Amino acid sequence: MVRYEGDDPYLVVAADKGTATFSDIANAISIEHDYWLGDAFASGGSAGYDHKVMGITARGAWEAVKRHFREMDVDIGKTPFSAVGVGDMSGDVFGNGMLRENTTRLLAAFDHRDIFIDPDPDPAASFAERKRLFALPRSSWQDYDQKLISAGGGVYPRTSKEIRPSAAAQKLFGVPEAVTPQDMMKAILTAQVDLLFFGGIGTYVRSSGESDEAAGDRGNDAIRVTGGELRCKVIGEGANLGMTQRGRIEAALAGIRLNTDAIDNSAGVNTSDVEVNIKIALSRPLRSGALTFEARNALLAEMTGEVARLVLRNNYQQTLALSLAQRRGLEDLGFQQRLMQTLEMRGALDRAVEYLPDEMAIAERRKRNLALTRPELAVLLAYAKLSLYSELLDSAVPDDPYLGRELERYFPKEMSERYDDALHAHRLRREIIATQLTNSMINRGGATLIVRISDQTGAVPAAIAAAFAAVRNSYDLIALNSEIDTLDSKISGKAQLDLYAAVQDLLLDRLVWFLRNADLKQGLEKIIGHYRAGIAQVTTALDGALSKQALAARDARVAELAKAGVPEALAHRIASLAALKAAPDIVLVAEQGKKPVGEVTATYFATEAFFQLDRVIGAVPGIVVSDYFDRLALDRALDSIGDAERRLTAAMVGNGQVSGFAGAGAVEEWVKPRQAEVERIRAAIHEIAGSGLTLSKLSVAASLLGDLARE
Repeated sequence: MVRYEGDDPYLVVAADKGTATFSDIANAISIEHDYWLGDAFASGGSAGYDHKVMGITARGAWEAVKRHFREMDVDIGKTPFSAVGVGDMSGDVFGNGMLRENTTRLLAAFDHRDIFIDPDPDPAASFAERKRLFALPRSSWQDYDQKLISAGGGVYPRTSKEIRPSAAAQKLFGVPEAVTPQDMMKAILTAQVDLLFFGGIGTYVRSSGESDEAAGDRGNDAIRVTGGELRCKVIGEGANLGMTQRGRIEAALAGIRLNTDAIDNSAGVNTSDVEVNIKIALSRPLRSGALTFEARNALLAEMTGEVARLVLRNNYQQTLALSLAQRRGLEDLGFQQRLMQTLEMRGALDRAVEYLPDEMAIAERRKRNLALTRPELAVLLAYAKLSLYSELLDSAVPDDPYLGRELERYFPKEMSERYDDALHAHRLRREIIATQLTNSMINRGGATLIVRISDQTGAVPAAIAAAFAAVRNSYDLIALNSEIDTLDSKISGKAQLDLYAAVQDLLLDRLVWFLRNADLKQGLEKIIGHYRAGIAQVTTALDGALSKQALAARDARVAELAKAGVPEALAHRIASLAALKAAPDIVLVAEQGKKPVGEVTATYFATEAFFQLDRVIGAVPGIVVSDYFDRLALDRALDSIGDAERRLTAAMVGNGQVSGFAGAGAVEEWVKPRQAEVERIRAAIHEIAGSGLTLSKLSVAASLLGDLARE
């Protein structure tokens, strides 16, 4: 035997389908051998979380399904939708999945025994019948009450020589009067429906360029279809390997909304991880006698709902990360290419194995204006997380006292309230902090976060993590994103994504600023406290500091958001983000010049209005770039403008000297001794602002302003 892994004290047995009852046996062996994990050795069992009872895997997949529909402006909690699927009501994933909404119109499904067809189901009655079947100790589609199946429907054994579907079923699925069970199942898979949901074992979709052999599931060769043949709008891959990766990509290129199985069905594994880590934490009070085994089990049961909430939160955020990456499209292709190149150089990624495009394929996509598909983005998201986790674990980041708070965000609140000491003494404390921070960074900043910021600044992942926490908490972005979450199905999907994107843009922009201008060695608590208070002061001063034109633009944006259904307070905050990007600059100038924040705020925005920089920056989203170096050049130009604006403001407020002026007065006084040079540069920037912005014009504006700031 050859062992490739190094020594690792952390070994967990994950009970799989049909073996969950063995968890107690495995844990008994663990306890008998005094293994340090005790009954955390095997997840589940009599003192663990029952995934089927919780419905956690299906609920996680349903977060993905809901997001797909929500971004099409369909609230499936209220609007009936058609569905077909693979599985039966006795199964964990399919059974729980088909009980997520009472608006589900399940037209057809099949498992390894039967084919179920219900051409025109009544949502409420069929939901109740599915619920009855799910509650039976064992069930099959044969147990479905035939009287509740709509006209022309029925249950047909897969062993039948042929099926004679009704006229209604023939029309619905596009099949002839007599059809083999295999062809009927193919017709179900390719039905024109809202949702195709995989909850059973098997690989049913490949790409048109693959053979059935490539799917690695010989038992379903006869019924497998291609991604290009699918006619559904959304796919939920609650089961493992329902499709090949190339099949997913082909379906995505055809306009179908889907992720990957690793994204959709991750909640089950995540729940097992949380369960094991809770048991490890509680082993400390158990050993000391502060907690009895019975009380621990009662606490585990009490926390079931909170554990589910924490797990599903990750499903919600991961799918949001994919939506934001998809929204950026070609804009991020250069950074995605750079991420793949970086991982390949480390030997951490084989594009061919993961069916990611090589350099020639990326060039071809760029020519055809084709961004990466959602299934491809899902793979990159996973690799980005694995890479960052490894980097953070090997750094001092998990030992930072401030970042230790990530433990409390990982565990149910009952744990931190009752056993805070046990959490911070957790044997896997560093691993949990690294995991939690990795998820937060990549979910909120995107898969390309590290390569993007590292290439701009030269910073290592550990420094980027510290800067991320500084930006996130100084601007209170957790609360801001949570407010946007509450707008699910209350505003259009596009409008909601636009709000998230505005927050993400602020995060990416200010990450660079904190890496270049803040002394992160002071400790995060001090830095965050300082800038959080300063940003609040700038926010208060904005109304009196912005120019009439800037105020009018902000108010117009507030009105636009309010019209879209965004609550006024949130609309005002989102509309102010563009101006608040400058807040750390203002706070730094005020600190260094020993000036009131309000005075510096007024001068900063007077400078911006004088040079019409707000018009220049406002036009930047209109510059379309997909080339990596063009994107890098654009980001650096924006950084240079921000840096110059800060230095000009510092000079205008006196930078520690008594100037007696603020706002427009300070600008006017500063200009007087250098009138000719300032007017020349001002005129050039005004021309750039009013002539249609390009990358080259932006670079010139940055250079001109930089020259002036260096005087």
